Amino acid sequence: MSQNALAGKPAPASMLVDLPRLMTAYFARRPDPTVAAERVAFGTSGHRGVSTAGSFNEWHILAVTQAVCDYRKSAGIDGPLFIGFDTHALSQAAFASAMEVLAANGVEARYQEGLGYTPTPAISFAILTYNRGRAHGLADGIVITPSHNPPDSGGFKYNPPNGGPADTDVTKGVERRANELLAAELAGVKRIPYGRAMAASTSQAHDFVEPYVADLPAVIDLEAIRASGLRLGVDPMGGASLPYWERIAERHRLPLTLVNQRVDATFSFMRVDHDGKIRMDCSSPSAMAGLVELRDRFDLAFGNDADADRHGIVTSDGLMNPNHFLCAAIEHLFSTRAGWPKAAGIGKTLVSSSLIDRIAGKLSRKLVEVPVGFKWFVAGLLDGSLGFGGEESAGASFLRMDGSPWSTDKDGLILDLLAAELMAKRGKSPSALYAELTRAHGAPLYARIDAPIAPEAKAKLSNLSPEQLDVSTLAGEPITQRLTKAPGNGASIGGIKLCTANGWFAARPSGTEDLYKIYAESFLGAEHLAALQREAKAIVDRVL
Repeated sequence: MSQNALAGKPAPASMLVDLPRLMTAYFARRPDPTVAAERVAFGTSGHRGVSTAGSFNEWHILAVTQAVCDYRKSAGIDGPLFIGFDTHALSQAAFASAMEVLAANGVEARYQEGLGYTPTPAISFAILTYNRGRAHGLADGIVITPSHNPPDSGGFKYNPPNGGPADTDVTKGVERRANELLAAELAGVKRIPYGRAMAASTSQAHDFVEPYVADLPAVIDLEAIRASGLRLGVDPMGGASLPYWERIAERHRLPLTLVNQRVDATFSFMRVDHDGKIRMDCSSPSAMAGLVELRDRFDLAFGNDADADRHGIVTSDGLMNPNHFLCAAIEHLFSTRAGWPKAAGIGKTLVSSSLIDRIAGKLSRKLVEVPVGFKWFVAGLLDGSLGFGGEESAGASFLRMDGSPWSTDKDGLILDLLAAELMAKRGKSPSALYAELTRAHGAPLYARIDAPIAPEAKAKLSNLSPEQLDVSTLAGEPITQRLTKAPGNGASIGGIKLCTANGWFAARPSGTEDLYKIYAESFLGAEHLAALQREAKAIVDRVL
């Protein structure tokens, strides 16, 4: 992937988002529901867009929030709704719009006291904590965040009572109803002015921070970290995790140094990402260049994206590839969590490293391979049949020490703390443990490339059958698996995956651009990886 000339450098002033223009467009621009790009569209992480492009405006949030209220009523969900927002400029505006609708519909909405920011995992934690032991009056939640996306972006996610990202059957219904409301020029949307909404008895200030921070010893060995003497650096990257890291360091007396305590909606303190954009991607070497440059000050450092559902781990070797840390985290967790069920499996997305498969075999744990999207791990984390669920894009969560669920959404804070626990208890960094794992199981090379695809071909790629793939070898090896459905749950992967003994590739269309993504991994070296990529593109182009 080509690098922009500014990649890894401080963002110049000319690159910063025009906040007045962005906010004016949020309130003033009305989306056109006849234009596909301006309709509500729930992807793997909710509805996302940009106000100046007509894809994330007040009308979208009013319509989506009303659609959520309608869904709650139809599903019999009548407990409190926990709502949080991150530090993106559009997030607080969208929170105000959502509260106007929630209050008008009589929904008990609990928000962070002082109108503070709330990470995605804290919403999941709050839902599960409230619902534990209840059969009725269940809680659910909304997180207003575009995650790691650029400063001009907005996002809206719904989490049902299971605490995790809503499944497709829920989001499709919410999406359909929201677009009906847009087409009807919001006829059917209940709304009261913001001042009245916040003064309503159903709008309640709530402290998300203390319960989450206080309960961390149930999921992480904080005593081992505290006693280790490790020098730990944390970069909240201007996101919602900042007050959590401050409280974690204070309450648990951990040796944490916050290298950046600024919150700035332009994210002017960020380093430029690989493509020349500002992006709070804690798995990107370019975006994380500032923290990587400080690694000599710390034994271990880590960061989170704006809503803290992703993690980035920096050791003396530099920023760890997300796949590499998943491998180290899995080996450590399943070697140390004696309270977990013996049958608890390992969940991975089908485009995560196959080194995980080999580690699972060594640990004698069931491997559950699912399509892209954290929603596929929710049920397993909830019932304990999965000890860990993680994806290649640096999102994961895992069970409490006793085998009960902690969160059913991605939690970047506990993954960061897990890296510190691993180093404290094992006497080696996560990257050193990963190196040991590659010596035992093979050292894979992994890469993703993007290729153009016509819009009409995207649907064809999403619906391929194994019979259409008339090849028997891949990069010189016999094909051992042809997948269009995930082995772990039988769900469509929205593309194809071909495997051999020492490599694989997967191809799936982008949800937002006229591109398809080719993921490939080789255990035989760079030349073999390049061959996998070449043949993958040829196979896909041939069937399309």
